[in-house]
Amino acid sequence: MKKRIKLSALVLGLALIVPALAKVEPIEPLEPAIEHRFATSLATRFMSNYHYRRMPLDDALSERVFERYLELLDPNRMYFLASDIEEMARFRTVLDEALKTRDLEPAYIIFNRYRERAVERIDHARRMLDSEFDFSVDERYRFDRSEADWVADNAELDEIWRKRVKNDWLGLMLADREVDDIRETLDERYANIERRVRDFNAQDVFQYFMNAYAGSIEPHSSYMSPRLADNFEISMKLSLDGIGALLSVDNEYVEVQEVVTGGPADLDGRLKAGDRIIGVAQGEEAFQDVVGWRLDDVVDLIRGERETVVRLEVLPGDTGLKGPAKVIDIVRNEVKLEEQAAQAQVEEIEVDGRTRRIGVIQVPVFYVDFRGRARNEPDYRSSTRDVRRLINELRAEDIDGLVVDLRNNGGGALIEATTMTGLFIDEGPVVQIRDHSGRVTVEEDREPGMAWDGPLAVLVNRASASASEIFAAAIQDYGRGVIIGEPTYGKGTVQNLFNLDDYARQSDDMRLGQVKLTMAQFFRINGGSTQARGVVPDILLPSFGDPSEYGESALDFALPWAEIDQADFRPVADLSPLMSPAEARHRDRRESNTDLRDLIDEFGEFEELADRTSVSLLESERRREHAEAEARRKARYGGLAAVDDADDDAADEGGGDEGADPTVDPDGEAGEGEVANVDDDAIEEPDVLLQESARILADLIELDRDQHRLVQATDPVLPGGGGLD
Repeated sequence: MKKRIKLSALVLGLALIVPALAKVEPIEPLEPAIEHRFATSLATRFMSNYHYRRMPLDDALSERVFERYLELLDPNRMYFLASDIEEMARFRTVLDEALKTRDLEPAYIIFNRYRERAVERIDHARRMLDSEFDFSVDERYRFDRSEADWVADNAELDEIWRKRVKNDWLGLMLADREVDDIRETLDERYANIERRVRDFNAQDVFQYFMNAYAGSIEPHSSYMSPRLADNFEISMKLSLDGIGALLSVDNEYVEVQEVVTGGPADLDGRLKAGDRIIGVAQGEEAFQDVVGWRLDDVVDLIRGERETVVRLEVLPGDTGLKGPAKVIDIVRNEVKLEEQAAQAQVEEIEVDGRTRRIGVIQVPVFYVDFRGRARNEPDYRSSTRDVRRLINELRAEDIDGLVVDLRNNGGGALIEATTMTGLFIDEGPVVQIRDHSGRVTVEEDREPGMAWDGPLAVLVNRASASASEIFAAAIQDYGRGVIIGEPTYGKGTVQNLFNLDDYARQSDDMRLGQVKLTMAQFFRINGGSTQARGVVPDILLPSFGDPSEYGESALDFALPWAEIDQADFRPVADLSPLMSPAEARHRDRRESNTDLRDLIDEFGEFEELADRTSVSLLESERRREHAEAEARRKARYGGLAAVDDADDDAADEGGGDEGADPTVDPDGEAGEGEVANVDDDAIEEPDVLLQESARILADLIELDRDQHRLVQATDPVLPGGGGLD
């Protein structure tokens, strides 16, 4: 089982006798639309005929799909009863035929039962808020039930939910919230969950079911609804056409969380954070009332082609719901999503009596404007182009070395991994790709010269995946730089997108979505795959947990590691003689550096928490744990770290419906953006691992001062080279 890293906060009460579930407002059953039948036919054809792992659509695969579908809907086993599972078991071996014949009824029957159970449970939770809870009772709430048996009856499920509600209550009580406030907060929380469940539509059901099918073959194949496909394209080109506002839902209202700097709304100046949007109109057309709408549906109305006008009816945040409303007309335009773009900074490191200036470039994702590149637009956006520009800026600041920070970079465009590698090597192969027929092709950097030929380090962690691993592996195989951090995720497969609309014959207003299909496997230029094993750093930084329990190797149905012949390449340096003395210096700092010691202690505590599957509902015990955690924090940070007690307790004592539970986020998206609540007064803690990576590179520069293994002094430096231009 893949351990849950994020824990939660919930609450409980007296072992009261809870009445049987009251009758709740019925839910209209969902049914498949005609476009879902078209999409099923095309998607199954692609999955069966073109996937890298050829799997027959038979009873064995049907059983996988059945189990995965239930896991996607109810991962914590908090809604379905054992009797539901027994009744639905008639579909266990027939889902293959359902997919072949485009008969989606079984999927919708299962989903409709899920919605019924979820609404019943949430209604039950809301009614329990009128109960009295006794926090002197020594009992525990099991928040991780992913491996538990399905609950036998409603009485047993009532007890589970009694403890969940009690835990939710306790979390707020420990944050010194008053009883009435706690009751109101939790009622609002549960009402929002119920609203999301009721807001599910037929497209949601289809997406969950098709992803259960795709994920039963291999974990990185998936179906994307038209809406998700649009958002994927936005994420790749780092821009969209809209007004530039991050939106969220607050009860029935869509609220502006943030206005994106430089976007149309920001330049207009009238729309503010906290404003509630109650109506949307296109140009001079009539307003559509959007109170109570799903967030993504409101976003669809607000987004649109650039140079067109959208009118918003808004309740200003400073006047609240009492109004009056005002109308704001905004001309849509391109909005740059700069928070996902590459960024640079300089770290000054003291080593052996001298100051080294280490440049750092953070690359959150390998992005590219595919359409702009295909059209050869001169100013299209890409991560390679941005990194080249940042390298030139850092060179002007006279840096001694460069760290490329790929932590939490889950990949992106394959072409970008190749072209970005080309910024740091002269010419040569970057990655090998083997398709389902066994044919091997090689992606190469064909442009001579480097944008940066000096000392280089690449910082990775267990969330660095796919394109990040291609880049890190190539740098390591060439001996071009040192890899620092944790073993990476291990996603060594290639996915292609197929727009189903291109293969269907239907009316123009019917969109079918896209299929993301695993078509090939990556191999390093040394012949080994990045699949399952990832990239092992030259110098390991402190981390937590067993690496084998995270990443690709922990996923169901993942492809195994493999090996092919190495590519024709020549390493530029052998850095191995430098690794031992550099690692020795790092080990010394683990003992002497307070920040590193504190971080290692935190990892130990976090690992202990991650092993928990339950939490005490005894108030005295929770207060003791909370006080101890707070004391440790103050001892480390001198009491300077800003702590939100409510959120802190929630993060430390977790539970509930984490992960894929659709009641949390029915779409896996948040509209034009989503921002967390931020404490503006919080003191930003230092990035200890980034600073240590800069120190390691500075050490390597000193250790290599006379050997020049880290510097390619004989090669020409072309600041514009190695990329797409």
